[in-house]
Amino acid sequence: MGKTWFITGASKGFGRQWAEAALDRGDQVAATARDIQTLDPLVETYGELVLPIQLDVTDREGSRAAVAGAAGHFGRLDVVVNNAGYGHFGMVEELSEADIREQLETNLLGTLWVTQAALPIMREQGSGHIIQVTSEGGVTAFPGIGAYHASKWAVEGLTQSLAQEVATLGIQVTMVEPGPYGTDWLAVGAKQSRKESAYDTVRDELSRSWDGLAVGDPRATRSAILAVVDAKEPPLRIFFGKTPLEDVTRDYKSRLATWNEWQHVSVGASGPSA
Repeated sequence: MGKTWFITGASKGFGRQWAEAALDRGDQVAATARDIQTLDPLVETYGELVLPIQLDVTDREGSRAAVAGAAGHFGRLDVVVNNAGYGHFGMVEELSEADIREQLETNLLGTLWVTQAALPIMREQGSGHIIQVTSEGGVTAFPGIGAYHASKWAVEGLTQSLAQEVATLGIQVTMVEPGPYGTDWLAVGAKQSRKESAYDTVRDELSRSWDGLAVGDPRATRSAILAVVDAKEPPLRIFFGKTPLEDVTRDYKSRLATWNEWQHVSVGASGPSA
């Protein structure tokens, strides 16, 4: 039997690629987007295999209704992909209250609302696979996108707890952590804080570092996502792309070196031995 998917942010990018990958092999997909008309090409191509749903993931009740509607329509949910989100650009000092709240509302709380809606259905089934699309930026950080990192690091922590909570319930959990891809992430949907001139030099350095960035082809992730959802024992975390492992390894080696260097202070902070 084919799988039944629920994919947020299916209008473009990874969400659209993965919806098409699932549909091409005969799976069923509940595809969501804020603008439901962007899903028309999927319906025209794949017919009844697709259930288009208008959804803004920041709407908790709307998320519950969408997930329940998809499960009712198809009879079950095998894979839930929390892909909807966007990147906010701005130095930490530049972030307004609205900037950070909107970033967390979409990337963190939107993921939480859909996950909470799916869990009772999967518990009753005794099976299911939740895919959280975080990022290389969910386990390391770069300047200029602190709000985005805050949202994705939060999803990572939330999801690692979730995986342990549902391990005995037949529910599998995976965090997909893409590196840079040609998904128009920088140009479409991204938001920008009001700029403070004191950070112009930092921005210039960032811009130069991005010029030679190796960007992956999002179409190449189709086979990768199918391998993850079809695995008997899928990974808790997996990078997509060539560069993330190198970046994160460098970061974590530095962390371990610092923790070990300061271990004598850490131990001393525990107080006298019993």
